[in-house]
This record gives sequence, structure tokens and C-alpha cells, in this order.
Amino acid sequence: MGGEGEGVPSTPGGTAPGGSRDQTPPGEGGKAGEDGATGGAARAGGQDSAGDSATPGGDGAPGGDGAASAGDGLGDGEGASTGGQDPAAPGEDGNPAEGGEAVQPSEVEVEIAAQRELRERIARRKAEKEGPIPAGAKLSGQAADLLAAVRAMEGGQAAPVRPVAPAAAAPAVPAQNRPRAAEPTPATAPEAVAAVAAVLAEGGAPATLAPQVTATLGERAGDALREDPWLLLSVPGVRPEQADGFARALLGDGCGPGDERRSAALVGWLLERAALRGHTALAFPAVRAALAERSVPDPDQALQHAIAEGAVLVFQDGVEDAEGDTEDEAADGADGADDGPAVPVLLGLDRYALAEESLADGLARLVKTAQGASWDEAAAQAPSPSAAELIRAVAGHGLVVHTGGEAARAEPVALAEAVRTLGLRPVVAAHSENGRRRLGAGAATVAGLLSGTEGPGRDADGALDLDLLVVLDAPQLDVETATMLVESLPDGARLVLSGDPGVLWSAGAGRVFADLLAARVCPQIASRTPDPGPLGELVSGIGIGELNQVEAPGKEIVIVPVRDAGEAVHRTVQLVADSVPRAIGVPSGQTQVITVGHGGAVGTRALNTALKERLNPGPGRFGGFDPDDRVAYVPAPGRTLTGSVVSADAEGLRLDCDGMPVVVPRELVESVVRHGWALTAHQAAGMRWPAAVVVLPGDAAQGLSRPWVYTAFGRGERHLSVVHGVDQALAQAVAGVPAAERTTRLRTLLETLLTPAV
Repeated sequence: MGGEGEGVPSTPGGTAPGGSRDQTPPGEGGKAGEDGATGGAARAGGQDSAGDSATPGGDGAPGGDGAASAGDGLGDGEGASTGGQDPAAPGEDGNPAEGGEAVQPSEVEVEIAAQRELRERIARRKAEKEGPIPAGAKLSGQAADLLAAVRAMEGGQAAPVRPVAPAAAAPAVPAQNRPRAAEPTPATAPEAVAAVAAVLAEGGAPATLAPQVTATLGERAGDALREDPWLLLSVPGVRPEQADGFARALLGDGCGPGDERRSAALVGWLLERAALRGHTALAFPAVRAALAERSVPDPDQALQHAIAEGAVLVFQDGVEDAEGDTEDEAADGADGADDGPAVPVLLGLDRYALAEESLADGLARLVKTAQGASWDEAAAQAPSPSAAELIRAVAGHGLVVHTGGEAARAEPVALAEAVRTLGLRPVVAAHSENGRRRLGAGAATVAGLLSGTEGPGRDADGALDLDLLVVLDAPQLDVETATMLVESLPDGARLVLSGDPGVLWSAGAGRVFADLLAARVCPQIASRTPDPGPLGELVSGIGIGELNQVEAPGKEIVIVPVRDAGEAVHRTVQLVADSVPRAIGVPSGQTQVITVGHGGAVGTRALNTALKERLNPGPGRFGGFDPDDRVAYVPAPGRTLTGSVVSADAEGLRLDCDGMPVVVPRELVESVVRHGWALTAHQAAGMRWPAAVVVLPGDAAQGLSRPWVYTAFGRGERHLSVVHGVDQALAQAVAGVPAAERTTRLRTLLETLLTPAV
């Protein structure tokens, strides 16, 4: 370890065993920042411990990657996340509903028969891509009560608790289940927007919401809002208390906290917010408790009504596959003799239920339709033993998972090259433009592949015209994107999902890569190719929970201690603008700043303001931007493109995103473009730069976790500077704060469809 002023760190973990905290920035000689400005660290609500705001409704700024801010709990949304990734909703312990009365054997038999009928109906609807997913059989207690409402709705009868209309007479598609338009649709009729604006004004809501409401609810949004004011909750950024005030203004004494319209909207809102934190479903007790916190007088009755109205689906996956589960044993279990683990009752939106079910079916199709082949000669010519192992696995299987760090990316690339020499058609796709550029010519992005702007195009049947698809950065795949990819593959095609399991999960709902690894239904090839150098050694240790001392003779890793937020901002600007270019030789334009969140005194907004003032001052005459400003462009929640401003004209703001020209319409600039010298770790996942500066202000400790640190510290190729103000919290997060769990159904569905691989 270097001494004072040498700029060579031992560890970024504060006072690690055998180390010290006297690390300094390159070329700074240990001098502390002159800036003693005060300012708190990033506030909890602005951190991306659970991701960044997916819509402008959270903090009024874009850059969301599909995960909610730390303050978006299932209850009142005020608590801050203590994890580093996706804070679990309260009560999500995987336990089934409590307090349900045991049914008698005869009722179980009736339930089993009813469930079989329900599953048949659901299967028919699923085939038409319009309905929910099979929910599991042999429910009892609270789950049986909930599904009784479903059966009543399906049969056009009254629900056991309250009368409900037949499915055909229900309102148009529940807004809670419809894909949300991120921006107003230009094609929306002006008269429809005007009608919505009039209703909004009548209810005391800002008329500026009218285009977004119309885009979300459709052309008849005005009439729908007048009939059900709580549909306003379907609009991104609207909170329950705001929808309640709007409803009171419209309905007067005709509404209350127990209004069924309110409870149905709240259920959908809770599940949508959970999806922003990565969950595709929620445990029943969590939703029930959250409704109670929102003053719903009878949460159980509210949930039954929401199910009957089609606003939510109920699942109890894996019941049929439980060991020793027969009809007789189910009847015995109803009397309390249950020796097996409880199967959780889950609630979910059909959007994500259908995606997970379709994804599981599609992956099973690839496994079953692939033809085995012998590629031994190609494997023998592979550049590494791990690449050879991967080639042999793909030769015999339609679905393979590959894990490894940055250096391991060469192995799936070698696989694609080997397959091409065999006369087959491989395609390699990365999550981001940055990742695609690092792969070289011929690679595509996932978004470009799906849109048809990149890759081989589609055959006469609409499937991608390929034999092998290799997807890198696979942990960034959310369930809906993964479903579209798999459904686009022809029968017999091979799919390789490759990525680093230690990084932050996808911004959108689901944990596809992690669920596939856990299900073990296909070969898993773990790379034995380590990432090189001090950075590789440091990040590899973090991946297993160790913040090790690392020798960095070339100043590959530098620790910059800071005392407060003002000093953190000052030192960050100093590193990017002066120290790293001078001592490391990496220009400012190739150094990326990564911080915990958007808000607060050391969030992306504050850092970007300071960095622009130093690196590219200007009046911001193009909607706050000037030519050569670095920007982060978010065309969709969860997808961030980095680039720079080229110019602006009547069409909009012109950007260069890793060599790809982009024109952002003028009306969208404010909501989808922000300055990009500083990003959050979620935004930076899947991308790398020659140098990275990771900023950890004092109060950011609650936003740290092992996956967050692993992701942030792994973004630099040649150099990493850590602006360190969290003391021992960094080492504690690496050692003891794993990824927050996400509630999903994919693993169970895969285990039901496929035999686990040995």
C-alpha cells in the first residue's frame, strides 16, 4: 500500500484489516478539497437503491430505469430502502394468507373440480393472448375465497361477497393492467384531450395531465374518469391521496375509503409500484396489509372485488407438484395436517402473469425442439477451455446459461464465430449501445433486434432469421423483453443467455437470469476466465462479499476520502476535469461518474450541474442543453443511452449516442433527456468506460448493497476513483447486504415444465 500522497490505495473499504484510509487522488498529493460547503448526502427518496424513478412523476426528471425510488413502499411510501437494489414490500415473506379457515374434504373436492374448470378456461384465453394464467389447484382458506370470486365472475354469477357484473359486461380493459404510455400519444384526438382536461379541472386536477391521461385511458378517458375518478391512479406519477382528492371533488358524499372503485384502483396501483421495484407478483398478506394502511375498511372484501373485476389475478403455483399431493392428502391438509412447506398465495397483474407464463412456455419450446449436434472439432479450436465447454454445451442443448465477468464475454463471442464456420446463422446482442460497441461490428442491441433496425430481420413466419441467439448482459433482461425475444425465436433455434450474476438486476419487472439459474433446467457454464488486473481482483472479491486490499501500482484504483456533500461534489469535479486526465491519461469525456441516486446534494442532478459548469458551460439554449453536453437519453423505462448533444432544430434535439444519431422531439426533451456526466448504477449497468468515478456521500450508506457496489465499481476499464464518505458502511454493505429479493413466478413455472438438469 502506498503512503500518504502516493495515490495508491489498499482498499476502498474504509479501514480494512491491515490497511488505512490515506488514499489520495492521482496527482493531488493527499490534499483535501478546499470546498467546505455543507449539504446533506442524497436523500433516501432520491437514491436508486431500488432503481430510479421510471416516470417523470417521481422527481420530475427522466432517466428512470424501471425501478421505483426507495420511498415507494407498499404502505405510505415514506420509508427509505435499506437494501441496495429492490426493497421488498412489507410483508412479502412468501407466506400464504393467514387466518383462513380450513375447508372440509367435500369442499376441497368441489374446489378441485372448480379449479380444473377454471384452468381450462384460462388456457383457452391464454392461447388467444387475452387472458390470465393458470393459477394452481387445491386452494383453501383465503385463497379459496378469492378464487370463488373468480369463478363467479367467469360464470356470470354474483360473487360470494358482493354482486359483480359478468366478465362481458365489465368496463373496458382495466387501466391497471394496460401497458402505460410513457409519453402522450401524438395521434390522440384533440377533442378527447379537451374532454379530459374539462373533467380534470372540475376535479381540481391540473389540466396539463390531460394528454397523459388520454394516452393511458384511451379516447373515452373523460367519460371513464367521470364514472370512476380513481382511474387517475393509472397515470404515472399520481399518488393515492391525489386521486382521493380528485374523487371527492367529483363525487362529493358519493364516495368513501371503502368505495369498490377505489379499492380496485389501489390494488392495481400497488402491483404496478411493485413491478417498478422488480416484482411480478406480491404475496397476499402484503397487499392486504397495504390496503389496510390506505384506510380500506375491509381489505379481504376489496381484494375479492378486485379479482372479480379482473383487476388482479390470484396464483398458488406449485401446489400440484408438492410431494405427496393428492386429492385425499389435500383434504387431510385442509384439516390442519400439513407436513409440507406452505405454498404462497400470490396476486399479480395479467400483464406480468402472461409474460412469465409465455416466457416459461417459450424456453421449454426451445429446450424440446433443439436437435443435438456434434461440434467437437469447433470446440477443439476454441481460444480457451471455458469457450470450448460452452460450445459443447450449446451443441447439445437449445438453452444454455453462461456466467462470468467482463473478460468472459469473449467466450460467447467465440461461440458465435465457431457456429458461423459451421454454416449456421448466429447473432450476438447486448443490452446497450455501449455494450454493442464493445463487441465490435456485427453485434446488435436487444432493442434493435426486436425493432428490426438491427440484426438479421425476420423470416416469412415472423421469427428472427437465425439459428443461434447469444444475449450478453442477460441480467438486464426484464420479463417482458425476455418474452418478446424468446417468442421471436423459431423452433429449433438455440439461445444462450450470458451475464454476470453479481450485478444489479433488470430495471423492469422480473429476475429472468436469476430465476433461470435457480431453476437449473438447462446447462450452466461458469467461465473460468478471470477479469485481469487490480480492478478485476477488487471486483471479483466484492462478488463473493470481500472488500480486499488490492495493490494498484499504476494507480488503477484511487480512494478520495471526503467529509461532507460539498466536498464530495468538489472532489468529483476535480477528478473528472483534472486529476484523472493528467495522472491516468483518460480524457474527461471518457470518464463516467456514478452515484447512488438522482436527488439530494450529491445526486446526479447536483453533480451534472457542477460538471457542466466546469466542463461545458453555456446558456442551455436548447431546452437546457448546449452542443457537446453529455446526456443520458431514456427512450423507454429501463433503457438508457449515453451520448452527447450535436445540435437542435425544428425537429428536436439531435444527439450522438455511441455513434448512433438520435433526434428527440422537442416536446419530449424535458422528460426523456438529462445531463449524463453522472449516472446511477442502475443506468450504468451493462456499460463500461475507460475510467469511472464512484461517489459515495456520507448518508448514502442506506442505499448500498453488494450488487450496487459490484456494479458501480465494475464500470471502469482502466481506472476507478472512489469518492469515499461512508466509512465502514461500504465494507459492511459488501459483506452483509445482498440483493433484495423479488417476488416472481418464473422459477416455479420452469420447474413445472422442465426437468431440472443434473
